[in-house]
Amino acid sequence: MLKPITVTELTRRIKEQLEPAFPEVLVTGEISNLAANAASSHVYFTLKDADSQIRCTLWKRQRQYLKFAPLDGMAVVVLGNVRVYEKGGNYQLNVIAVEPAGKGALQVAFEQLKQKLADEGLFEQGRKRPLPKFPDRIGIVTSGTGAALCDIVKILRRRMPSVGIVVNPVQVQGDGAAGDIARGIREFNEYGNVDVLIVGRGGGSIEDLWAFNEESVARAIAASSIPVISAVGHEVDYTIADFVADMRASTPSNAAEIAVQNRDDLVLRIKSRVDRIVAGLHACASAYRLRIDHAAKSPMVQRPLELVQQHSQKIDDLAKILGLQFRGLFDTARARFSHAVEKLEILNPTGVLTRGYSITRADGRILSDAAMVAIGGRIETQLKTGRLVSRVELKS
Repeated sequence: MLKPITVTELTRRIKEQLEPAFPEVLVTGEISNLAANAASSHVYFTLKDADSQIRCTLWKRQRQYLKFAPLDGMAVVVLGNVRVYEKGGNYQLNVIAVEPAGKGALQVAFEQLKQKLADEGLFEQGRKRPLPKFPDRIGIVTSGTGAALCDIVKILRRRMPSVGIVVNPVQVQGDGAAGDIARGIREFNEYGNVDVLIVGRGGGSIEDLWAFNEESVARAIAASSIPVISAVGHEVDYTIADFVADMRASTPSNAAEIAVQNRDDLVLRIKSRVDRIVAGLHACASAYRLRIDHAAKSPMVQRPLELVQQHSQKIDDLAKILGLQFRGLFDTARARFSHAVEKLEILNPTGVLTRGYSITRADGRILSDAAMVAIGGRIETQLKTGRLVSRVELKS
């Protein structure tokens, strides 16, 4: 006959049987009911498929190793062990690790951070600063022993030997690398005596380059008052740092080529421009020399007196022509005047007086009819010489 046992005893026996049977198990499903405890930083969620579900706990210690943020609806693969929660009388998965199903955790983390920073506007072209054309000093944040530093320094020295180089060596791979890189960028901004920063490292796997995908590095680059060139890995490698930086270089060597201009190219460009200026000056000088030679050969310079004499003769000829024309006009005017005088003389009423005629007036009017004056009226007669005043006694 079965002996009754307590609930606690039953739960303990189940625990003793169940937990050793599933020390580690990989389970795939979809996250739901995700909740994080703000005080403890533990994460609680349900892992489910179409027919079943199981509660899961991701403890703070394991959570800190996640590269991505678990989200509701995300398909994941969970590594964990089965544990019986005696107080509640249920079982759950204690999560050891979580990987996104289909994509790697690093890829998901990359996409999540990229979207977050893009939403904040950190990738906007308008916030990126132009690089100086002729920097005096260049700061480099990279490993002090890596090949990337050697390549950068070698190319800077070859292209622009006069440029100053300041190196802040940092850890670029492994735990703590992101914080070290961010610190190196901030220290250069505090130092403030460089014109542009090159931040990067040589090539490697996504895990090797991961420090440049960390949020702390992205925000340090965004906050930098000094323009930043990112130079991470090879041409095919893209990191979050590339999107935030003011300029992306495909390789560390390319970053050095971007940072400074080639001195030899500048010399050739300057020489070419000087040659064009000199050629232009020679052309101008030749043109003015031709104009001077042409002017020196002109008659004005060669025979100035002869030109004066020619013009003087032209003036005399013009004066003669004008004199003849003026005399002709004067003679014509004088003849017309004489003719007019003759006409006036003929029409002059006093002219008949010289031929024995007289002019009789009454009250200032010339009399042409006896009826114009009455008997006893006073009349005045003008003769060639003198005048007579009479009184009318008879009219016929």
